[in-house]
Amino acid sequence: MSGKSGDQKRPVHIPVLLREVMEQLDLSPGLVVVDGTVGAGGHSQHILKQIGTTGTLIGLDRDEMMLGFAREKLGAETLPDGQCFLRQASYAELPAVLEELQIPSVDRVLLDLGLSSDQLSDETRGFGFETPGDLDLRFDTRQGIPAWQLLETLSEAELVEIMEVYGEERFSQRIASQLVQQRKTNPVRTAADLIEAVQAAMPAKALATARKNPATRVFQALRIAANQELEQLETMLDAVLPQALKPGGRAVIISFHSLEDRMVKQAFKDRDQWKNLTAKPITATQAEQRVNPRCRTAKLRVAVKT
Repeated sequence: MSGKSGDQKRPVHIPVLLREVMEQLDLSPGLVVVDGTVGAGGHSQHILKQIGTTGTLIGLDRDEMMLGFAREKLGAETLPDGQCFLRQASYAELPAVLEELQIPSVDRVLLDLGLSSDQLSDETRGFGFETPGDLDLRFDTRQGIPAWQLLETLSEAELVEIMEVYGEERFSQRIASQLVQQRKTNPVRTAADLIEAVQAAMPAKALATARKNPATRVFQALRIAANQELEQLETMLDAVLPQALKPGGRAVIISFHSLEDRMVKQAFKDRDQWKNLTAKPITATQAEQRVNPRCRTAKLRVAVKT
């Protein structure tokens, strides 16, 4: 399976918290809505129905493959001019996109910060544990450095910091030492290589009692580092959202791990900029968790631009 957008038959990702997202977006015909992580278009297809032919959807994604899925699901080529714009860009690049489209500000912004099931199954970039391709982990392969190169070039201390800060990995020192030692003779190049290295570094008791793949946190940390995800989110929260949203506009953000959620929570506490609508984050129902286990860690926060 290639990373190119046309090579998969259909997307498999299920949009998380769909009912809750649509309620919180509070849509009506004619609104200008940004889906900053459009993915396969799961949320956006419902957004389009509610904003109608007088509304405008701007869908952004760093991943060319996901934009291909979105284009097909939304029927973007057949929609009236001005109703839907899809761009390969980070949500942090929204100001440049709005300038290109000559749209000064928007009514709603949605961010779903999770990794897509389709990305996990893409065999070329190493997102999934069982994928055979290089351990790339970049959403946009035109930018940045692939994860396998980071593992070859970063110092042991830098690897420890990435795993501790981005992955909250308690065995970061042992794993970093193993990776640095191993790259002299057998450098990590694939997902399987990384899993093998992590397992070699971890204590036997921790491996025996692990409830999920023991390399999960390391994968997360490397993906965040390769894509500069927290820097992108910081730019979005501090600079982009306050400028792009109209007064009274809504920001709806789904996060999947504590680092992102803390950043969103902290940003929405700024009463000069936001009216926070979610003192506690909205989480998935038990019914949704049974159907889509990946939504168990999802937290939805909402704020109105003052």
